[in-house]
This record gives sequence, structure tokens and C-alpha cells, in this order.
Amino acid sequence: MPQQTRIVSPGPAANTVRTSDGQVLTPPADWSLLPPGDAGLTRRVKAAGPTWTVQEKKGRRMFSRGVLAPTTTIAAQKARLEQERSTDAYAKRQASSAARREKEQGAYVEDFRGAVLKFLGFDSGHRAIADRLADAVTEHATPVGSGTVARTKRIPIEQRAESAVIAWLRHQTTAYDHMKIERVKGKRREVRRMLAEESRRLLTKYRRGEAVNLAACPLARALTSTVKAT
Repeated sequence: MPQQTRIVSPGPAANTVRTSDGQVLTPPADWSLLPPGDAGLTRRVKAAGPTWTVQEKKGRRMFSRGVLAPTTTIAAQKARLEQERSTDAYAKRQASSAARREKEQGAYVEDFRGAVLKFLGFDSGHRAIADRLADAVTEHATPVGSGTVARTKRIPIEQRAESAVIAWLRHQTTAYDHMKIERVKGKRREVRRMLAEESRRLLTKYRRGEAVNLAACPLARALTSTVKAT
């Protein structure tokens, strides 16, 4: 049924796919796989139809494995797109889009850092360490394509900032990365919740303006290590 556009997953053997109802299919001999990576070309090939979009779920995330389509369609759309991309008008549009994205990214980084500082709410006596922590979290979480919680638009920026801080503390100030966690449903979530509470207690000391032994504080040590690493 090559004329039917489908969403499929990798099959049990090479050059096979599996449909949502479990049927194993072999693509037509005159079809090829267009690898992921060129969104513009992929859109055009899909619009020319028919296609089989190959997706694979790993954990909670869905990954694209490319699009199966007639080889002649892929070649024709690729040739047209390459011709368009070789023009001065296209180059100007790309430069303009890049400048806009860079400006938007800069504004987002600034807004996100502000949200992190607001969440931290450190006493004025700990302002310096608040700035260093905000810089570290922002630098880690905001790059485009990083896949961190800071890049999602499904939750408010305030919630993104809070989650990013807790995640940074979990990896930098606890033994989480070296823990051997039982493969029991919900166990990892339970451990993360426990460590989150530990991180919140650590932040509370700075919010209250308590005296902190920086040499023994896991947050201060982590920030020092981060600076040395860079």
C-alpha cells in the first residue's frame, strides 16, 4: 500500500517498518529514506506525497528516523530546493532570519536568568553566589537544541527556571549521577524528589541569609569546580 501516507516505526529487520497496528511492511523498491536534518526538504517531500514517516520512541521522547518516499520525488525536490538556496534572495532571507533568532535568543537568555534569580531569592549578603549560580544554570540550560527544561514552552518561564535550578543542583551538588538506582517503577522519580528536597533545604540557608561555610558547602564547591572547568 505505498500510495497511503503513513507514520511507521522501524521494523524487526533491515529495510522493514512496522505500522501502528503491528503490520510489518517493506518499502517499494523504488523508494529511498530521506534522513532527518533538513526540515525544508522534508516538508517538500511530504507535501509531494505519498510518504512513510519513520519515528522511534525511546523513553518518553519520539525521534525521527527519516522519511521514506519515491526516490525520484526526493531527487526532484532536492534539486528544486538547492536551486532556490543558491540565489541571493535566499541568502538575504537566511541572514535576516539568523539575526532575528540571535536577537530572540539573547532576550530569552536575559529573561531566563532573571527568572532564576527571582526563584533563588537569596539574601542580599549572598548576592554574589546567587549571580554565579544564575550564570551557571543559564549557561547550561538555555542553548538552542540543548533539550533542557528551559527550552520547552509548555510551562511558564518561572517554572522552567525552578526546574532548571533543581536539575543543576541535583547533578552538581548530590551523588545522583553515580547512584545505582533499582530498576523499579517510580524509584528514580522517588530519588529525584528526595534530592530535590535536599536541594531546596540548601537554598533556604542562602535565602535566610545564614552564615555559610563556603569550604564545606556543596553549592559553593560546585560553582568553584564549574569555574575551574571553564
